[in-house]
Amino acid sequence: MAKRRLPQSDRSFFTRLSQAVSQWAGKPQTFVVAAGLIVVWGLSGPIFGFNDTWQLVINTSTTIVTFLMVFIIQNSQNRDTAAMQIKLDELINRIEGARNELLDLEELDADKIEEIRKEFEALAGKARQASRETTTQAAAQP
Repeated sequence: MAKRRLPQSDRSFFTRLSQAVSQWAGKPQTFVVAAGLIVVWGLSGPIFGFNDTWQLVINTSTTIVTFLMVFIIQNSQNRDTAAMQIKLDELINRIEGARNELLDLEELDADKIEEIRKEFEALAGKARQASRETTTQAAAQP
């Protein structure tokens, strides 16, 4: 099934920018370019006498890029997480017998989430035990 893309007008400028920068930043070529810039900066040290300004250039540059990338990455992460939650909510909503009270699980306090997680751990333990018993019974039969 093809992934449906929203028209450009349905996405804000920041969303489009965030998606473009995230895709660009995640490419191996981008890493190579960044590493190349570091090498060029390092090799230029003797030319500038390894002075404070030379060091300040790389420190300031990396700080600015890191600061801005935090917002880009967080925006992408927030959108991806929200989309995944909606998809999971749709599946829970459509499956007969599913517990609809789990639809907004991400909105609950950590203690309540932990309580529900323990319920599912107990269910998984029971299922594993039942599976072991079935396997043992099948192996015991001639």
